[in-house]
Amino acid sequence: MRLAVSGSVFPAHIDEFTAEHAATVRAMGFTGCFTRFDLDDPFTTTDESIRRVRSILDDHGLDMVQAIGHRPPLIHPDDGVRRQGISVFQAALRIAGGLRAHSCHSGPGSLAQTGVDRSDWVRSGPWSPHPGNWDPACKDRLIASLRECVKAAEDHGTRIGLEGHVLVTLDSAETMRDVIDAVESPAIGCDLDPVNWLRLETVYRSGDAIDHMVDVLGPRRILNGHTKDVVVQPRLVTHIDECPTGQGILDHDRFIRRMETIGPERYLIIEHADVGDIPKARDFLLSRAEALGIRVW
Repeated sequence: MRLAVSGSVFPAHIDEFTAEHAATVRAMGFTGCFTRFDLDDPFTTTDESIRRVRSILDDHGLDMVQAIGHRPPLIHPDDGVRRQGISVFQAALRIAGGLRAHSCHSGPGSLAQTGVDRSDWVRSGPWSPHPGNWDPACKDRLIASLRECVKAAEDHGTRIGLEGHVLVTLDSAETMRDVIDAVESPAIGCDLDPVNWLRLETVYRSGDAIDHMVDVLGPRRILNGHTKDVVVQPRLVTHIDECPTGQGILDHDRFIRRMETIGPERYLIIEHADVGDIPKARDFLLSRAEALGIRVW
């Protein structure tokens, strides 16, 4: 198993990334990173900027596990909005390829996202609920959009890393499997984040839920894993919240064991943790891996 980190440890702009950021990540004991650079315009990000960051990563022996794909609304019924989303994702795949990222991360987007401007998408939320997100037509549009994007992934030597959530079209491992298979390219897979697919009937039996997700998707479709944690709040009606790794009830032993079985080269990426929580999350994962007899490279 390998460990990577994302989040506020990195800047929001590619030109603000420095050797100090890379050194900090290495000093924390990580060998990979997931940079978001959310505030950049992928159409204006230069090859020079990409090469500079890749050189820093090489100097510090770091993998770029994931780069951001800006999570465009690839399911949108307005063809103008959807086509702009495809263009943004294709531009992001160019950046990911230049960074030698294992994958370019995205969800399907949400019908809650409006307009063709990325700032509109961010404000309205790519993971926001909308009653139409589970319409079969959204799944069809997602597949059509990804078929156009996957060519850019193949051309730039990277992959599309899809993430799901109960609130969006990719609402289960089964839906994720069906979409990946329909796109028909080795350049697309799943970034497995078990917390995103937990429901009330599975959250207290998350180990069994993780087994089901991995069994449905199989090693061919799973690229890497995202690690955070989950709590059920004692408030009416149902409130299932995420929290930093090691501070909730997720069966991380099962998650670590299954990811190791898929392949020891796979990464677990710590996400949604403040800078102060990252060392605690890392130490938790290291302690669980040691207890399971699993080497962290």
